[in-house]
Order: sequence, then C-alpha cells, then structure tokens
Amino acid sequence: MELATDFATYHEIMQQPQMWQQTAQIVTQQKQQIETFLRPRLAKEGCQVILTGAGTSAFAGALLAPDLSRQLRNTAARVRAVATTDIVSNPYDAFDQDAPTILVSFARSGNSPESVAAVNLANQFCSDISHIIITCNSEGALAVNAEGDERSLVINTPEKTNDTGFAMTSSFTSMSLACLLIFGVPVSVPQMLAGSEWMLSQFAQLEKLAANSFDRIIYLGSGALKGAAQECALKTLELTAGQVVALHDSALGFRHGPKAVINPQAMAVVLISTDPYTRQYDLDIAAELRQNLGEDKVLTLEIADAATNVAKEQTSNWVIPAQVKSDAEAGLLYVLFAQQLAVCLSIRLGLPVDNPFPGGEVNRVVQGVTIHPWSK
Repeated sequence: MELATDFATYHEIMQQPQMWQQTAQIVTQQKQQIETFLRPRLAKEGCQVILTGAGTSAFAGALLAPDLSRQLRNTAARVRAVATTDIVSNPYDAFDQDAPTILVSFARSGNSPESVAAVNLANQFCSDISHIIITCNSEGALAVNAEGDERSLVINTPEKTNDTGFAMTSSFTSMSLACLLIFGVPVSVPQMLAGSEWMLSQFAQLEKLAANSFDRIIYLGSGALKGAAQECALKTLELTAGQVVALHDSALGFRHGPKAVINPQAMAVVLISTDPYTRQYDLDIAAELRQNLGEDKVLTLEIADAATNVAKEQTSNWVIPAQVKSDAEAGLLYVLFAQQLAVCLSIRLGLPVDNPFPGGEVNRVVQGVTIHPWSK
C-alpha cells in the first residue's frame, strides 16, 4: 500500500499553515490598493456583493457570506453566495441589473468555463459592475482577462496554493482566508495557524479512523458551517471516487428526511458552531445521533475557546486548541479534518489520491461544458 507522503495532495494539505501566513502577508501588502478599490464601491446605495465560484470555490462563498454580511452591516452592501454554475444557467435570478455589483470570483485555476462565463455575463448584465478575482493562478484566464481593467482587482494567493492534486485543499482555505481579510473581517491569523498546526498533527488518528468499516459519512453544520460541511462531504466523494457516500446538511434540517441515510455502516461528523445559541442545536443532533449510531460513530469538531463542558466530556469530541471567534474561521479549521480523512480513506481503498479518476470521468478543471451565448 502506498503511503500518504507519496502523494502531492498530502503535502498540499500539510502546507496550509505556511500558505495562510503568506496569504495574510499578500493581503497586507495590498491593503491600500484594496481599500481604494472597495471603499467607494461599498458605499453605493443598493450595492450587492456576490461571492461566486464552481464546486469547492462555490462552497467558499457559502462559508464566508454570513461573516461578510455582519462585517458590512454598517455599509450599503448586501452579500449573497451564488455559484457560477447557477449564474451561467440562470443569470436573471443571479443579478439585479440596476444594482451596483461587486462579483467576487474564487478560482484555483481561473480557467473553468463557468467562472469565465460568469464574469462575462456580469459585464453584460449589470450596469455598474466591479470584480474581485481571488485566484491561485496568476496565468489563468480570469486573472489575465482582468489585466488593465479598472473595474477589476486581482488577488493572487501564493503560487503553491494552485494545488496540483485533483482535489482543492490549500487553494480553498487560502482563498477563503484572503476574502475575509480583504473585506476586513477580524481574523486572528496566529490563532488560525496554531489551530491548523494542531489539526494537521492528528493525521495518525485519522488513519485509525479511516480503518473502521464505514462506507458513508454525513457532515452536519449550521449557518456558515453548512457551507463547510458541504466542502467536507465533497472532499470525501472526490478522493474516494464516490466509493464512500458523503452527504451534508444543517443540524436541524437533517431530521427532515435526509436522516434516512443512516445505517450501521454510517458515520456522522457534526461541526459545532462558535455561537452559543446555535451550538445548542449542533450538540442536540450530535447527542441524538450517538443514540442512533453509537458513541464511536459520531464525532464532533469544536473550538476549544467555545467548547462546552458537556462537549469536552465526550471522548469522541475533537476540541481544537484555538481562540477564534467566528464560524468562518472555525470552518476552515474543520475542513482540515475532512481533507486528511479523505486522503486516508482514498489510500484504504487503494486509489491514486492525486487523481482518483484516472479514466477522466471527473477532471481537475471541468470539461464538457458548452457555454451558450446570451444577449439582451
């Protein structure tokens, strides 16, 4: 059996503390440029900020939108997360044609057909459009097309975040961190680094977990953490080539039908919110699922600074030693758990971690998409 260290994906996961530190430095270096670009645009009446991307990049928007909304509460801006895959097929639903719009595009390669098409559609559809391109590839179509465009601001994350493996790992977390910092959301980078280093030191424990006989896993999270749960589930599906069925839902929504997925081969992971009120619902579903599945089949991930006494007493609760205050920050730490577990499951199944689909059924940069022209 091959070792995790034989694969680029493993190293791209493990490099994330370093990439986060470099990402924070990049945003700090461009602080004046960012403020000059953003301040007048956010002040426009009716301004809408749309966070967009495809697949994992779309889930970044789902994770970040609540915190960005709170941060921009005192401005005229509204924040929404809309996937490029929804924008391209339904632009009328995505855009308010008369509203000043800032389209924030997340893109690892910057070459996905929907990502490029969404930017082009926004330019056609919106009378007042600006773009923030957050990408890991300075040579990708999104970054190159934005050169010299006064309506566009490009933020390139560190070159190494352009993950060579099939799955987006350091690209997802670094672009997400960059967005929080760009919009001035308070982030404790030192605490994020400490939390990430601890989580990434648990790889041996996740190897043991992956050795257990489960063939389906459910990630649950509330609010912003539902977006994190979605990304966690996708990592499992991608790196196991669908052999381990992975689903996501909210803590309350799971009972309304999706709970039917539970069987003796199921495992559940509940992402616990940093908000005291919301956390109650997360702990409730964790306790209920422990009754259904057993103590060893339900894990909770929680931030030490927010952990309850009840949670700390559970042997299957993972408490991350970090003092972060938002679910966006917590979500980035929780995703590290899922990334590592997915690698361990992939190896258990004997799959090539860096390319679980050698036949090309699914590709690193999506293929087979026809972009149909739109005109007014």
